[in-house]
Amino acid sequence: METMWIAVAVLAGMGIILGATIGIAAKIFKVETDPRIELVTELLPGVNCGGCGKAGCADFAKALVAGEEQPGKCPVCSQEAVSSIARALGIEAGETEKKVAVVLCSGDNNKSKVKVLYNGVSDCVSASLIAGGPKGCAYGCLGMASCARACPFQAIEIINGLAVVHPHLCVGCGKCVETCPRDLVKLTPISAKVHVYCNSPEKAPIKKKVCTEPCIGCRKCLKAGEEGQFIMRGFLAEVNYDNAPDTDITEKAACPTGCLKIAKNHLAIEQAEVA
Repeated sequence: METMWIAVAVLAGMGIILGATIGIAAKIFKVETDPRIELVTELLPGVNCGGCGKAGCADFAKALVAGEEQPGKCPVCSQEAVSSIARALGIEAGETEKKVAVVLCSGDNNKSKVKVLYNGVSDCVSASLIAGGPKGCAYGCLGMASCARACPFQAIEIINGLAVVHPHLCVGCGKCVETCPRDLVKLTPISAKVHVYCNSPEKAPIKKKVCTEPCIGCRKCLKAGEEGQFIMRGFLAEVNYDNAPDTDITEKAACPTGCLKIAKNHLAIEQAEVA
């Protein structure tokens, strides 16, 4: 019996010593955290999309509290949420225009020519590594839904072999931009309503062999628009999104191939083709 009580006392003593050691160590090595980080994290949407450039919402909250980022950098936050975060941190909310993704291609299954029959993995990156994919255009959409799968908000739909963005669902997180091997998905200001749905800088004869709706570099849009609204990249006209034209440019320019479109019309055309 005496031996048992000695064992109990020893164990109790060891527990007290270990507990005290842990308590002292916790105080010595305690890392002070700013309570505002938890508050800001709660105000953020919590989707961890990475559109802000950080690993997730918690990481972005730390950057906000440290003054390294602005609340408007979060593409998912509403303006009300941005204002709430700014008030919590005692800073200016600032104004940032929302951006949405645009797939700058018209090459659906009806408009693009098939180069080879592809029977591999249904993934744009994999297909582009195998003979450049099935479609003839080396710059166009492969239509294998890699961008759609990467989108955490289901804002991209594959319609007739072409990736098309639903602007009302897109928050501009940029996941699709990172995924596309052809670099034809762009984040554009939501105020920009007109786009050149072509991504190839090749000469017109080369493009017309593989697509029925390419930009042929005729420059009619440049002549119809104001100075600086369009720029040329090789034989490809591109919208200057810092000075984007109004929707009436489509009528003024009368694009001969129809690749200059209003975004909502582009979506409607693709939907009608498979209706």
